[in-house]
Amino acid sequence: MVVDDEAAIADLVEVYLKNDGYEVYKFYNATDALACAEREDLSLAILDVMLPDMDGFLLCQKIRESYFYPIIMLTAKVEDMDKITGLTLGADDYVTKPFNPLELMARVKTQLRRYMRYNNAETQTRETESDEINVRGLSIAKSSHKCILNGKELALTPLEFSILWYLCERRGNVVASEELFEAVWGEKYLDNNNTVMAHIARLREKMGEPARKPKYVKTVWGVGYTVE
Repeated sequence: MVVDDEAAIADLVEVYLKNDGYEVYKFYNATDALACAEREDLSLAILDVMLPDMDGFLLCQKIRESYFYPIIMLTAKVEDMDKITGLTLGADDYVTKPFNPLELMARVKTQLRRYMRYNNAETQTRETESDEINVRGLSIAKSSHKCILNGKELALTPLEFSILWYLCERRGNVVASEELFEAVWGEKYLDNNNTVMAHIARLREKMGEPARKPKYVKTVWGVGYTVE
């Protein structure tokens, strides 16, 4: 689903997506986009921030209340705080205008690969002991993509699940932000990249973890993150 009030941009993205074989639902406002999200079985959304009827961040948040497919924010807003806001509300990636359509397509494919890897039921195998990790009331199973915390299942996005799994696999060790980003996102880490921090904050929020004294995902300042 592509949502952008600039018809020229929405049309351009639609053309590139269709040329790659994707079925595209295109909208110029958030109201029609939300109706589509409730009606259609979507795999990914590309959202502009500046929409005529609703802030794109709010649209992202509303989609995240019910759906966990990847969301890419496509916008002219380039400030770090805007990026952090979008990522904290559940976006998976952030592309600023003007943009290279080929780069956007590469990011779409990367997000879809990750999403399908964890959510395609046809490729999921029966859960075995070797792909399940238990840490003090936290149980995370890779094959079923389920995370249970104190008896309650957490609704994690593929990225959030990947982050938690990677940290749990290396529990007891400190994982640098650079290593975590390159392992989960599959891209080269750049300086001043706040993506990891924003997703860790969102993950802690879903786990009900206080930011200052988390029980599970802890910050080692100046180094990275650890699950003890």
